[in-house]
Amino acid sequence: MSRPIRIFDGPFGRLMLVELQAAEAPQSLPEPAILLKHDGGDTEYLIGDERLALTREDVLFVNPSEPHGDQRNADVPTTRAIVFYASGEWLTRNFPAAFAAGDGRMFPSRREAITPRIRRLAHTLAIEALNDQFLSVERLEFMLQELVLSIVDTYLGRRRSASALWRGSRFEDSRIRRAISLLRAHPNKELNMDELASQVGLSRSRFYDLFQLCTGRSPRAYLDMLCVEAAIAKLSTGRAKIADVSAELGFSAQSNFTRFFLHQVGIPPSEYRRAATKRDASPRPARPEADPDPTT
Repeated sequence: MSRPIRIFDGPFGRLMLVELQAAEAPQSLPEPAILLKHDGGDTEYLIGDERLALTREDVLFVNPSEPHGDQRNADVPTTRAIVFYASGEWLTRNFPAAFAAGDGRMFPSRREAITPRIRRLAHTLAIEALNDQFLSVERLEFMLQELVLSIVDTYLGRRRSASALWRGSRFEDSRIRRAISLLRAHPNKELNMDELASQVGLSRSRFYDLFQLCTGRSPRAYLDMLCVEAAIAKLSTGRAKIADVSAELGFSAQSNFTRFFLHQVGIPPSEYRRAATKRDASPRPARPEADPDPTT
């Protein structure tokens, strides 16, 4: 059986951090699902008529109304996994050409090898879910958007031309997608936005206008979200020194990084690291009901 540890509902659909503890009867739901293992034992997961490995090296995809469920052996340790039941309306509104398949098969493959970017997002989503008292709605929606952007670009992009794949999306402009990729590759507060604009073939003013139009954020605000995500991923290991994280993200002084993190997350990085390492090892009991507000 699956035991929910955290549940978050919103316009994006439903995000859950769950414990998979025993084999379960397959269920069929109208929403497509994305499954990412966080930790624990590897298991087998049934999707449709296929038994697929659920490991940290895989992303599993469930199309709408496909039967799916954990099929673990009795001796397999408990698995913790991120399960994202994406709202079909949210997907088609933001990525109309990518997810408007008339046959209901939004995902052409049920399993894909995970990328480093998606692996880090899965880890950060799990850590943020466990530390949900510090998680803002804005940050959660940003990470889920980043997850789907990466899925569209990495997996769906192998099978369809880019121009067709992004048609009608807010992210249709390839120059802005290129800028986002560059920001993701090395999130750093010292990044020169004029140089970034030049790299993607835009003037500074045109770059700022287009970026805001496509993403709903300024380039600096987008970079800030990526820096927070990177900081949380590093701090949650319990091994990273705050001074090293600060320097890697381009802060001139650790005190500047501490102020930035406090403003973005609500607590200093040292406190977040203690909370993250403790809760990742010993998760709290599940909430009795879904909470539509991930900040509470």
